[in-house]
Amino acid sequence: MLNEARIVFAGTPAFAVPTLEALAAARALVPLVLTQPDRPAGRGRRLTASPVKDVAVKLGLPLAQPATLRPPTELPGGERPDLMVVIAYGLLLPRHWLEWPRRGCINLHASLLPRWRGAAPIQRAVLAGDTETGISVMQMNAGLDTGPVHLARATPIGAHETAGALHDRLAVLAAQALLEALPGVLAGTSVPVPQQDALATHAAKISKDEARLDWREPAAQLERRVRAFDPWPVAEAQLHDGRRLRVFEAAALGETSSAPAGTVVAAARAGIDVATGDGILRLRRIQPPSGRVMDAEAYLAAHSLAGAAFVS
Repeated sequence: MLNEARIVFAGTPAFAVPTLEALAAARALVPLVLTQPDRPAGRGRRLTASPVKDVAVKLGLPLAQPATLRPPTELPGGERPDLMVVIAYGLLLPRHWLEWPRRGCINLHASLLPRWRGAAPIQRAVLAGDTETGISVMQMNAGLDTGPVHLARATPIGAHETAGALHDRLAVLAAQALLEALPGVLAGTSVPVPQQDALATHAAKISKDEARLDWREPAAQLERRVRAFDPWPVAEAQLHDGRRLRVFEAAALGETSSAPAGTVVAAARAGIDVATGDGILRLRRIQPPSGRVMDAEAYLAAHSLAGAAFVS
């Protein structure tokens, strides 16, 4: 059935790539790929194509990069498709887009809906200390991630897993979930289950300000913050003398300290131990300004933290 169905694809970042590649490998007919316009990136601010564009070009698929969503019939391949698959596209679909495909539009969302509706479900799940997340194959409606769910596939969140590592696993799971759900969706035999709105939580977009470590928080929460903001925007701490450190790996220790929050209570080969609002956080991998990411031992070989304290 896949090689007979016309499936429009909409996605932009690397998270969407495995799904597009899975559709191509299954020999689905993809008359159009939608992705965001090229954006300035890197130090030189050169216009850079999205990962989805790169793959679409490689696969020889028709491509459009509208800045705004004009009526779909005005785009290449404007003949009405059977279905539209959306994953991390970056634009909200107007109603005329939702109603354009014969079977509507489905979205692959990186959470077990209705938990973590919104822009940053992966980071929010890690930050909240969730032990499980997954992919939801949702029939789209006019709301923000509010549509009924055709299929959900769960996966545990590792105790030490970063948002970046979880992102990569969920990208693969999304492709698998789509291929599992597509036959029923295309045949019209899959009956999506309405979400329980009373259980919904909102995954607000991540801001750089959230990455600043507040040492008055418990060590366990700070550890989750470090994991949730790797690889972006990366947790950051500032010493009282003005030095800044980005934190890539940390661990909450099963110890307590009477020192004020932010005080460096130990600095040795194993790491830099800092008192928090509850417990001690050990910094294991850090990055000084304009420097490389290094373990604590390498940093301490060139920088003294005797009597130092971080700003809360």
